[in-house]
Order: sequence, then structure tokens, then C-alpha cells
Amino acid sequence: MTDLIVPVILAGGQGSRLWPMSRAARPKQFLTLTGEKSLFQLTLERVGDETIYTDAIIITNSEYRFLVAEQSAEIGKTAAGILLEPVARNTAVAIAAAAAFASDRFGQDVVLHILPSDHEVGVDEGYRLAVRQAADAAADGRLVTFGILPTHAETGFGYIKSQATVGAGVQPVERFVEKPNAERAAQMLAEGGYYWNSGMFMLGAGAFLRECETLAPETLAAARAAIDQAQTDLDFIRLDQDAFAAAPDISVDYAIFEKTEKAAVVAVNFSWTDLGSWDALWKNSERDEGQNLTQGSVTLDAVSNSLVVTDHAHVAVSGLDDIAVIATNDAVYVGRLSEAQKVGAMVKTLRAGKETVGLTEIHKTAYRPWGGYSSVLAGERFQVKRLFVKPGKKLSLQKHHHRAEHWIVVRGTAEVTVDGTITTLSENQSIYLPLGCVHRLANPGKIELELIEVQTGSYLGEDDIIRIEDEFGRA
Repeated sequence: MTDLIVPVILAGGQGSRLWPMSRAARPKQFLTLTGEKSLFQLTLERVGDETIYTDAIIITNSEYRFLVAEQSAEIGKTAAGILLEPVARNTAVAIAAAAAFASDRFGQDVVLHILPSDHEVGVDEGYRLAVRQAADAAADGRLVTFGILPTHAETGFGYIKSQATVGAGVQPVERFVEKPNAERAAQMLAEGGYYWNSGMFMLGAGAFLRECETLAPETLAAARAAIDQAQTDLDFIRLDQDAFAAAPDISVDYAIFEKTEKAAVVAVNFSWTDLGSWDALWKNSERDEGQNLTQGSVTLDAVSNSLVVTDHAHVAVSGLDDIAVIATNDAVYVGRLSEAQKVGAMVKTLRAGKETVGLTEIHKTAYRPWGGYSSVLAGERFQVKRLFVKPGKKLSLQKHHHRAEHWIVVRGTAEVTVDGTITTLSENQSIYLPLGCVHRLANPGKIELELIEVQTGSYLGEDDIIRIEDEFGRA
């Protein structure tokens, strides 16, 4: 096998088909859908074998930078680089930027394993064999994709036509097939020689960049300029906004793989799902005797073939079949489980409405590098929030022009700075922060700090924060 492989983890997508759990501010790769760890963390662990891989290069949206850093730290993983996309521009320029960065860091001969961060993959000997075969082919200049042996006539995936067989190594790609209708998917399954396009790739950095130069020069120019003009910000690398935004919004499949003569595929049959929709989660999870999957506080009566997920209210469902119910504390989705692909269209409708666009962007609980906050109650000239601060963390030193605040400690110890005076508060103690004061909240303790914040004033938006000092680079 070739030298150590550099994993490149794509962690910038929004996963709209898993709404209302997945939203722009906290998309599906950072959710714990199948256990105690997020899909992003499981991806990091999958490339944790130091005999095969180096530390990963992670490319993500700048809004997710602290989620990436926090979730990496939770499982003790470090990164070779965290590249921040200033705008969404699909996978072609993201991979090109990662390849340019890796080429500068490790040399043009380095082999990259490109991995979406929102897939669930079973690591077995078949997986390890496929990685070795793909890496050797990539070291020889091939651009390798992983083709999953289909288990059913799936209409939600693209397909790859090839003479490859499982375990027999890498073979040329004959053609790529767009997501088919049900009839065509059944035909391909019966015919054989077709594989699901997994979106995972193995490629040499130099070989890929050379193909970009020939087939997608605008993409390469944007990626190269975004890397050359990038700025370091704490542990992150901010790609240049103007350069990156100039890239075409196009997938790597369209830009490179469907045009190149170097495309190859390694056929695999290890456990894999992209968990791209609620029915995919249902299909790939253990269900009860009625073929139901439930998460959270749920009661079922005469229900079959259904998915019921809640992270807040108790959900009771009676006398239904083929139903998906997804409940959060500010939105509930109900539809046919067999038509779960339609959730994406529903999100587009919500996003187009002025009164509903917020439901696609943020949860009532917003996460920050220091902890987060939940909206409890809001009215004219007031709102109530629950704040939680991790041990040892502190918020920015800040002030507000339009609101005053009251803080009541519910649990833990709060260190509060108001106009230079530091006060320590314990449970059931409170403090008033007048309009315009310079203040900061910190948790000096060993347990999570929880408090209730009551805001009053003429304007209560989050943009009424003037940061003076901030350990997370936001001042």
C-alpha cells in the first residue's frame, strides 16, 4: 500500500431532508441520530487508524467552525487543517481547495480520501481492503470512487456502471447514471453491473489538480486563489471570500468525474447509508415488532411501519401506518414515511416564507463555542432565555445599546464582570446588568453553569452585541 493517506472530510452541507432536526445552524452531520456520537464524530473515528491515515483535513462552512472544533475535541481528535468556506459552492471547489492545501502541506504525490461527514459506514475487512486497493490506484494517477453494491432499487442515489466486482480491485467507470425513477432503478438492479455512487473518493492531490486544470479551470483558479489568500484565525484557515465565491457552484461529479478518462471505481458491499432522509434512518435502524422506530418520549397504539422522533414534547400516535412524525420544540413534521424525500421540498416552501424562514435556519436552542441558549418566552419589549455555559468557558466582554438584562443562576457558579467589577454568584442568586454596561459571564466551576436571562428593552436582536474582547476571535 502507498504511504499514509490524508482524509478530507466534507462537513459543510445543511441536510434539509432531515428537517426539522437538521437546520442551517446545526445540520445533520453534527446531530446524534444513531447513537451517542454525531455522524461527523463517527467519520473522524473511522479515519483514526494511525497506521493508515494522517490527521484529517476538514472543510466546513465558517458558521460551523466551533461545532467542528468542539466535537473533534470531545473525542480527542485533532485536524491537519480546518478550512472555512465563506460561502456555499458545492463539492468541486471544496475538494480542489483541500487538494491545493494538502499539496502545499504534504506534496503533490499525497493520496486523499474524500469523505462526506454525514454517512454511516460499517468498517470491516471489506472496507479496509477497498481502501488499500483504492489508495494504490490513486497513487498511480487514477481518480477512484467507491461504488456500493445495491441492495434494493433505490431512487435517491446516483449510480455507476462498471465491470468491477466486489473484492476484485479497481476497474474503469463506464458511465455515471443520474438518480433514476423506480422502473429504471429496478431494471439496473436486475441487469447487474450498477453500483450506488457513494460520494466517497480516493485521489492523488496532484493528479486531481491537473484534471481540474484541464476540465474545470475556473474551479481550480478559485480554489488556488482562496488558499493562497487565506487567513489564519485561531485554529482555523479562512479561505478568501472573493476568490472562493468566484468558483462555479458545481459538484465534483459534474465538474471532473463525468468528464475525466482517469475515473475508476472500486466495488464494495460494506454497510453504508448516507442517512439523507428520514426513511433512510428508519431502514438502517433496529425496529420493533411493528416495524416502528422511535426516539425520545413516544407512545404508540396500533401503529406500524412508522418513524416517530421527538426531542421535546411527548408524542402519542394511534392507528396509523407508514407515518413519519418528527417533533422539536418549535416545529413538527408529519407525512408519509415512504414519501420522506419530499421533506426537502417542504423546506424550500418554508424558506420562501418570511414568517417561516427562521424555522429552517435555527433551533430554539442555539449552540455557541462556550455553551448555548434556548428561547423560553418572548413578548413586546422582553424575552426570557435559558443560558448554559461549559466549565471553564466564558462569553465575550460585551455591551448592548438597546437592552438591559437580569441573570438568575439556576445551577453552578457564575463569575460576572460588570464595568470592571467582578461578582461571584451561586444558585438562586441574581444580578442586574443595566443598559450600556460592559459585562461578561464566565463559568469558573467544574459543572455546567445554567441560568435564566431576562432581557428588557426597545430592541432584543442578537445583532445588538458590541464585542470588546472575545477568546473565540469574534470581537
